[in-house]
Amino acid sequence: MSHAVDKDTRLCISLSGRPSNIGTRFHNHLYEALGLNFLYKAFTTDDLPGAITGVRALGIRGCGVSMPFKEACIPFLDALDPSAAGLQSVNTIVNDGGRLTGHNTDYRAVRSLVDSHAVPRDLSFALRGSGGMARAVLCALRDAGFADGTVVARNAETGRRLAEEYGLRWQADTTDLKPGLLVNVTPLGMANGPDAAALAFDPALIGAAAWVFDVVAMPAETPLIRAARAAGKPVITGAEVIALQALEQFVLYTGVRPTDAQVAAAAAHSRAG
Repeated sequence: MSHAVDKDTRLCISLSGRPSNIGTRFHNHLYEALGLNFLYKAFTTDDLPGAITGVRALGIRGCGVSMPFKEACIPFLDALDPSAAGLQSVNTIVNDGGRLTGHNTDYRAVRSLVDSHAVPRDLSFALRGSGGMARAVLCALRDAGFADGTVVARNAETGRRLAEEYGLRWQADTTDLKPGLLVNVTPLGMANGPDAAALAFDPALIGAAAWVFDVVAMPAETPLIRAARAAGKPVITGAEVIALQALEQFVLYTGVRPTDAQVAAAAAHSRAG
């Protein structure tokens, strides 16, 4: 950053179980490009209530929320935007004078991407995962017109509950499934994680699918995305999701909407290094 940090600098942060530099680079790049006196810093925490209290008490303008805090943070907020209320999942907190409102820009990003990529709505899908991001993706898919799907989750309680909520099937694994769209919403394939080399779906399922969607953003080319590309499948990547959801966070925090070119430059910068 080239501008000096001073007493008037507005701070935005993120809370994640596995912090990365993606959001930090994206937001700070745009602050500098647009001459905004903001600073963004990524954190993790073992004390979520204390962290949210700190957001309120210190006047932190915005807070991005990632796994595993998207649902757990809700009791500590004052209000939910409609984008988060229906999902009961938050990925963005906006602080207006000590009043904390939860939003969900993941939903907006996923809905935009399935539209812009023109993914056929008649495809059946298998979605692996049952957490807060899975809920946002399922809601976006449902609202986009996808009706035939299976939630694949080892946790029978959360997986079955999520599937029933959206009128879908639940399975603990992918046995006997032949979906046209594969969606990974788990940490499988995430850089620096214990399953960084893992494929979220078997190669046979990838080969039989028409589309593959991985919400893992780091690395941009996850094992699943690499396998899908090698099999000649069109893909939606987590890098695309995180850039779009981060843009909407940026607008909520600053009230400024960058140009498409500025967003593209920030997204490229966020993935560098």
